[in-house]
Amino acid sequence: MRRRLFLIGLLSLALGATLPARQNEYVVGANDVLTVTVYDHADLTGTYKIEADGSFAFPLIGRVKAAGHSLREISDDIRTRLADGYLRNPQVTVTVESYQSQRIFILGEVRAPGAYPLTGDMTVIEALTRAGSLTAAAADEVLIVRPTEGAHTDGPRAETDSDAEVIRVNVRELQAGELSQNVTLRDGDTLVVPKARAVYVFGQVRAPGAYPVEKGTTVLQALSLAGGVTDRGSTSRLVIVRTVDGEKKELKAKLTDTVEPGDTLIVKERFF
Repeated sequence: MRRRLFLIGLLSLALGATLPARQNEYVVGANDVLTVTVYDHADLTGTYKIEADGSFAFPLIGRVKAAGHSLREISDDIRTRLADGYLRNPQVTVTVESYQSQRIFILGEVRAPGAYPLTGDMTVIEALTRAGSLTAAAADEVLIVRPTEGAHTDGPRAETDSDAEVIRVNVRELQAGELSQNVTLRDGDTLVVPKARAVYVFGQVRAPGAYPVEKGTTVLQALSLAGGVTDRGSTSRLVIVRTVDGEKKELKAKLTDTVEPGDTLIVKERFF
């Protein structure tokens, strides 16, 4: 798990270097606050909030249409209009001071769940980093619940919503460098990080209890999570209690067998 969190942080730092370039492509909306800088003209430089009609008032040139346009398009528009009889060769940049128009929601096994502003071309890695990364109990799959076109986006979505698409992101593939899993998020997306299903380990082990496991976990690995077998326990007397077709069955187990989420692994005492 430490390796997972380290890699998520490392990838986030690497991708963060590209944010300034990507921010130029961010499509702004009502209530976003922009910083407009006109070089050598401090009287024109300032912050401007996009109003409900999608525009804002700018000195000399009047209303600037902003909602639905990228930062690059807005700066080009202001530059062109200032050059039309007001300034000679104006140099204009536009950045986002405060993101307010677009949001995503992050729920489940993250350290700081909640609503977050959607900034630029935010990806899964960046969103999870914003939410403090995954907890130790997180599963290896993140669900992106995406509203269909025209659906309301004023609150988090559930996986079962009929007007939503569900995209599954494999965290293990992502940490292995499969950046196709690093999905770019959209306004209204809900990231759901479920809790990993557990295996229950009881009997003659040092720390009985429930332990989250990944696919392919062996009996030996599950025993290690529980602190190992006690002096009174026998690794040749292992039983897995598993629900099959709605019925509980007891299966004799070897150390090399794999466990499944929901299994109960019992270590019995030695005969002597």
